[in-house]
Amino acid sequence: MSKAREAKAAKIRQLMETEGDAVNTSTSGFNEGRYQAVQTLDDYEGLKAEARAIKEDAIERLPDLLDQLRETIEENGGTMYIADDAADANRYIREVCEDKDAERVVKSKSMTSEEIEVNDELEAADVDVVETDLGEWVLQVADEAPSHIVAPAIHKSREAIADLFNETFEPDEPLQTAEELTMFARQQLGELIEGADVGMTGANFITADTGTMALVTSEGNARKTAVVPDTHVAVAGVEKVVPAVEDLQPFIELIGKSGTGQNITSYISLLTPPVESPTVDFDDPDTPITENETDRDFHLVLIDNGRLDMRDDEQLRETLYCIRCSACSNVCANFQHVGGHAFGGETYSGGIGTGWEAGVEGLDSAAEFNDLCTGCSRCTTACPVNIDIPWINTVVRDRVNRGEVSEVDWLVDGLTPDEEPGGVSLQKRFFGNFETAAKVGSTFAPVSNWVTQTSVSRNLMERFLGIDARRELPSFQRETLKDWFDARDSHVQNPTRTAVLYPDVYTNHVQVERGKAAVRTLEALGVDVVVPDVRSSGRAPLSQGMIATAEDHAHDVYAGLAEYIDEGRDIVVIEPSDLAMFDNEYEKFLSEKSFQRLSDSSFEVMEYVFGLLENGAPTDALESTDSEEVAYHSHCQQRTLGLEGYTEAVLADLGYDVATSDVECCGMAGSFGYKSEYYELSMDVGSELQGQFQTDETRNRTVVASGTSCLEQLDSLLRRPSRHPVELIAPRR
Repeated sequence: MSKAREAKAAKIRQLMETEGDAVNTSTSGFNEGRYQAVQTLDDYEGLKAEARAIKEDAIERLPDLLDQLRETIEENGGTMYIADDAADANRYIREVCEDKDAERVVKSKSMTSEEIEVNDELEAADVDVVETDLGEWVLQVADEAPSHIVAPAIHKSREAIADLFNETFEPDEPLQTAEELTMFARQQLGELIEGADVGMTGANFITADTGTMALVTSEGNARKTAVVPDTHVAVAGVEKVVPAVEDLQPFIELIGKSGTGQNITSYISLLTPPVESPTVDFDDPDTPITENETDRDFHLVLIDNGRLDMRDDEQLRETLYCIRCSACSNVCANFQHVGGHAFGGETYSGGIGTGWEAGVEGLDSAAEFNDLCTGCSRCTTACPVNIDIPWINTVVRDRVNRGEVSEVDWLVDGLTPDEEPGGVSLQKRFFGNFETAAKVGSTFAPVSNWVTQTSVSRNLMERFLGIDARRELPSFQRETLKDWFDARDSHVQNPTRTAVLYPDVYTNHVQVERGKAAVRTLEALGVDVVVPDVRSSGRAPLSQGMIATAEDHAHDVYAGLAEYIDEGRDIVVIEPSDLAMFDNEYEKFLSEKSFQRLSDSSFEVMEYVFGLLENGAPTDALESTDSEEVAYHSHCQQRTLGLEGYTEAVLADLGYDVATSDVECCGMAGSFGYKSEYYELSMDVGSELQGQFQTDETRNRTVVASGTSCLEQLDSLLRRPSRHPVELIAPRR
């Protein structure tokens, strides 16, 4: 293993050991809470679409909205400043504090203030800066960085916080319980807020029509921070501006439910500063507060810091729709196991963090954690504004690849089976061109399988390709599915349907038996089947950020399938990640008409079988059972497409007793689980599925899974083999 891969593996290992349990407990809880909370909404998808439309409109009209907001803020008596970058913002904020002779600034939680590192700027100017959000204060005391954009101290357990407080503050009685820790922090922070000269907050949303700020918090500290001092500085990115107060409604409905699973966060504060409430004089408790001064200063500091360039970037623009809810972090299996200290950059973490880091910090920061996004797509349905987060991660990965300058670009050009420059790493180029490796493997099988299993080969693959020696390699079949099909003499008389069985790389070269089972199943149900000679979908290169190569595959695949669609044939797909390509990513590569034709004609194999049975195909043509017990795991992209229920229904209809895992990720994620730097994380994520399939209720069940990666991972995790569900129901030979 290279030193760089070993260093990354060691960091991940260390974070799994020290922070993984705490992060997993909280993020999994947030995610489960989200599932429950959104079910209370009458029209969840409609609300998401409305929120998305508002953000699209706001970003499109952003220059005009900023002009309108400036006029509004000034009419209200405040000052608005648009900072070009972090240094510009910090200079302005420091000058505000100097003008006020401020000795202490209290802050509520703000990721944007983390981005510009304003604390360091003010502390260098001898200003005491105090975080008043409980999590942020814990990290300030511990001198640590946030690991989550909503719950910054999510990586610290109650016991760790108790040890920190007891060691730092030496209370008369040791603090132990959550209530004791919270009350101690409340007392400490309350006293610090009382003596503050300037209060600094973020802003979840700012309305251009009235200058109203929406602060969405789980604690009351933001209100105190904004109102107790007579000077309020609000720091926010320019993307936080929305047109009108009425536009806040869908966001208020969605942000708490999406982020932490709360029906509504504890505090929804709508402030139109400078507020008219009197200042508080804590040194004169006898004078009624109504008699105190109402003269207040308000400064709205909006941060560009790369955002306006992101607005002009067709691929990164969607990042600006983000409302910082953290749903993409909470739903992500890798994040659940390592947190934002691994799955994060200078400031931002989680799935959407790649877009933010690329936009405001640069590709180098984004590259540090971008590969932890496996493109599983679970975050796309979790995002309350329907951001295509996996695509943003893929775009950034592609740009990182292209940013790697290589002296052998001229040599690579034309000699590799892809469309990428020479700077792409050997590891990514190998996995991105796995179709070529599979063809070679089948051509020379079984010798190729023997050679790759030798210790010399495994050591070389680990050293140069980063393929972990602990991961079992696929065994290539000499007779491919296409070879087998072409050698058959089988025709369906008077077919009810005609279909193409799409031969994905693994089905064609490795897991050939599931392909044969699919053919037999479809033919038994009266379907005339053909297996075409067509290229792989492009999922492999896309996962490595090789977008040009993936697009080349897409055009070839459509060209190869179009003639069958013209004949009226359905396209039946075994591998869910390939179907997801046809249904989602191909929209970016093909013309609208071509994409729609392919998408509308494509079906997952068990979905297709379900449809045939529902329309009168005989169940007795398939392999049924008297309640054989099955443990089933569905593929992540199959779930995103909403297709897992078809497999369960077909198996139940044929008499199988199905126990479905509620674990959403097996941890393999295609090439991810092969890579030496991520192998241990992959297995750690998979341990949850392993545990579910080794209970008293499941340990003797037949294991079935819909995805190639899932089957590979289950074979590594369990001592009994796994099968694709179509292999269970296929008629016996």
